[in-house]
Amino acid sequence: MITLTIKIEEVHTMKKILNFILVAATAFTMSSCEDFLDTSSPSILDRESVFSSEESARAALYYGYETFRANRSLHSVGYFWHPVWGSDIEDSQDQYNEGTPGILQKWYYPTGTSNYNIDSGEGTEVFTKLYETIAVANSLITSFESLDNFNELMTGEPNSLSDIYGQAVALRATCYWELCRWYGDVPHVLEAGASAEGLTSRYAIYDYHVQKLIEVEPHMFRAGESSNRADVMNRNYVQGLIGRICLYNGGYATRRTDLGSDFYVDGEGNVLSFDDWSVENNQAIYGRRSDWRDLYAIARTYLQACADNPGSIVFHTTDPRSNSGGRVYENPFQYAFQQMHKADNVTLADESVYEIPFKLKGGSDRPGYIGRPSRGGDGQAPCVACGQDRIQAHFYYGWFDNDDKRRDASVTVTGSTGQGQEEIQSFNRSSWGNGCGPGTNKYDWNRYETPDIATYGNSCINVSYMRISDIYLMLAEVCAALGDDGTARTYLALVHNRNFPNGVDTEFDQYIADCGSVYDAVIKERALEFCGEGMRRFDIIRTGILPEVAVKDRQIQKAIIDGVRANGYYEFENGNQIPAYIWTKMVDARTEYGYRLTTQTPEGQEDDPVLFPGWRGQHDDWGSIVPAYASQNMTNVAIKGLFHYIEPGSAEAQALEADGYVQTNWAIDMLDYEDDYANKLFAGYTDADYAAKNPPIHLLCNTYQVLLNSHITNGYGFRQQ
Repeated sequence: MITLTIKIEEVHTMKKILNFILVAATAFTMSSCEDFLDTSSPSILDRESVFSSEESARAALYYGYETFRANRSLHSVGYFWHPVWGSDIEDSQDQYNEGTPGILQKWYYPTGTSNYNIDSGEGTEVFTKLYETIAVANSLITSFESLDNFNELMTGEPNSLSDIYGQAVALRATCYWELCRWYGDVPHVLEAGASAEGLTSRYAIYDYHVQKLIEVEPHMFRAGESSNRADVMNRNYVQGLIGRICLYNGGYATRRTDLGSDFYVDGEGNVLSFDDWSVENNQAIYGRRSDWRDLYAIARTYLQACADNPGSIVFHTTDPRSNSGGRVYENPFQYAFQQMHKADNVTLADESVYEIPFKLKGGSDRPGYIGRPSRGGDGQAPCVACGQDRIQAHFYYGWFDNDDKRRDASVTVTGSTGQGQEEIQSFNRSSWGNGCGPGTNKYDWNRYETPDIATYGNSCINVSYMRISDIYLMLAEVCAALGDDGTARTYLALVHNRNFPNGVDTEFDQYIADCGSVYDAVIKERALEFCGEGMRRFDIIRTGILPEVAVKDRQIQKAIIDGVRANGYYEFENGNQIPAYIWTKMVDARTEYGYRLTTQTPEGQEDDPVLFPGWRGQHDDWGSIVPAYASQNMTNVAIKGLFHYIEPGSAEAQALEADGYVQTNWAIDMLDYEDDYANKLFAGYTDADYAAKNPPIHLLCNTYQVLLNSHITNGYGFRQQ
């Protein structure tokens, strides 16, 4: 048994856990995960060291949090970024290439799972790293449960130790939720020191952890109680996690058929029955548990409890910022993401139920990989941001209501040059860093007060792992699925309406009608609320709509390209037009407006080519931060014709050109990359697969060394070595 000794320099907030001195961390890493090959779960903490004091127990817990935070491929970058790829609303900047592992994963294995090299690709270490965190949690939980006064501690109101125990249970449950949604059935190890071997039914795993979370939930502090904040897994997060796991547990997924008819059991060992959508193919089938309503009922109870008493978590229906210096804010949705940019080592987003903290000067991959693009190099103005996650054109133009304030705060058509200047994100797929179409706008180097841009990984933007809007929309979803449209409408309206002028969408009823049902409106709302955050891919899987949207996605993107080719534009049902060309020119925004970084487009100024779309521009003072690189004059792009077609050579076009505007390629570039933008979307799940009702293979395979060490096999047609 290895004893972990931890010296605490700061324990006040989770942001300070990065200052812990972990004396035996190296020994733990080598024993649990050497070369990413070993999936054992060693006992690293003994009861005497963990519970010699509350301080030592909390330090051990925070070490578990640190292993989770350091697992960047899980919550930030992802397996080739495909948490924010491979959906019907999101895209990548890379060209389609069947020889690239990320492309194969993103587009659902277009060359077939049997051709996939199981040892290739960034992100393959995530499986083992999750068991590293589980090992810490198991040791804490086992040590806690062996205490003589365990039952006394877990009786009545929450106390410090019962809360620590509950956090360890939540941390372990979170890891298993991640494992099951990525891999399906996995080894289920619960005892300190036990090896992670053999496969367990994912449904039994889900059931076990939901029950365990239900047991600890009453004995934990909410956000704002005791010293808890949203940077630890508090009672509100546990309530939300119960709901989240139940939605996956009762949702659609592809499961194996080569493990025997009695493999898939529930938490009590009962063989499950399923409502299947697909036929069997690749020794796999796509369906959901027949008892899913029971799971949704559990989810409803705990999601409602969180909604009724969110502790210190605040869902802003108005923007608390004051308009100043000509800037108009008035966007409570964007405010949450602005709070995540606060580089003070203290601030958390008010709306976060659980937020993963990152220290100053390093650690976060946002916006380095996920966020507003920049072509700058390290140390430039701003630093490089790959913009790996892009937004599909039909979603940007066709899904958002034009009054929905989330559109501009979530999606951007401009990025940064690295020279203190803004530039158009063209649809030129080969133009790395400033092509490939609209990007995610929720994370941006320009939105720091004083950004540290030494390297692209130097961001301290926090990761909001669960927001209160997710609680409301999960609650709306389960209510609608269970037939309670009234409650579902209430929480759908709460999230939806705050994004419209004066906090009311006057066409809310029509919005629901256009979606087809309250339930369908909730699922669409999740896309609008969480685009670019890695939610949609899993939403279309677990709700059973993946096969349908795969076909529709190709159809609409192909229609856009055909329309641009034939007419110079494509018009959406909401009246927006995506044109072949736009007209742009560089302007001195500071001289004209007094600032460079824009905010919400003021009402009545939607025709202003610099202020619309909103939430773009450049940092106001790159010149002081990076004087060697930053332009001090022509910094912002003025845009005309972004949402309506201007015919080249027309009087309108000539007038713009006389005013200094330049005709600029926009959707016309999509024609040169039709495979990337339309034909190859969901390439591994074709129209023929949909017609034949074949199951989509959305899961990851394990590497050969993991198979060897864990004594498990790959399914779904993947190779074994």
